[in-house]
Amino acid sequence: MLNEQEQFYLKHEEDVNACLQALRSIILSMDKEVTAAWKYGMPMFCYKGKMFCYIWTHKKTGQPYLGIVEGKHIEHPKLIQEKRARMKIMLFDADKDLPVKTIKSILKQAIDLYKTGKIATK
Repeated sequence: MLNEQEQFYLKHEEDVNACLQALRSIILSMDKEVTAAWKYGMPMFCYKGKMFCYIWTHKKTGQPYLGIVEGKHIEHPKLIQEKRARMKIMLFDADKDLPVKTIKSILKQAIDLYKTGKIATK
């Protein structure tokens, strides 16, 4: 029987699933302190135990996206605030190659919030 995480990826169309899996791999490759978790019914990623990003699909468009928990602290033209106070998201077209350099740049900025102590990890 599949666990919730496996079910999450498999319930999406093949292109969206592949995009989400690729995002997962990129996130986990960013730092040895990054771990995968399952919180609030979604794939969440933590840095030293603190939630820092997650992956999901947009409710209206169905597009896969990367959510940055403390996105309000990061200025980047690809990050969208929408109606969120704290988080920002980056949407992706599942039929196109992921902008890996941009994703890694944003993730590095997010991790640096914790490394520098701007966001406490304890």
